[in-house]
Amino acid sequence: MSNTLNRPIRVLVAKVGLDGHDRGAKVIATSLRDAGMEVIYTGLRQTPEMVVNTALQEDVDAIGISILSGAHMTVFPKIIDVMKQKGLNDVLLTGGGIIPETDMKKLKEIGVGELFAPGTTMVTIVDYIKNWVAEHRNF
Repeated sequence: MSNTLNRPIRVLVAKVGLDGHDRGAKVIATSLRDAGMEVIYTGLRQTPEMVVNTALQEDVDAIGISILSGAHMTVFPKIIDVMKQKGLNDVLLTGGGIIPETDMKKLKEIGVGELFAPGTTMVTIVDYIKNWVAEHRNF
């Protein structure tokens, strides 16, 4: 499926909380950029509010959260709540890291998109974002 926007897909990549391991986030950001997307990388120690505010300011199509700290059941619901408060209903919230399958299922039930475990190919992640944006943001 091809991107139907008249501009590159814009993706915000963020690390929330005290998780200081950002190598994976940087690899993802570089790979998305290599796939033709515009990537905004916020760096470490972001709050959910900072992430959503940056997403609004940068008019992104997707937010990707890298999380290895085990705080995913706190971080993703909080980001979803702030997104709803700010009216960001047409932006994909996705991410990856060390997240058990049962938690991934619960997070998807509250509106989080696909979550990717370590070892997922970049083609899988790029295709998912491109297809989601083509389906939900073709304006």
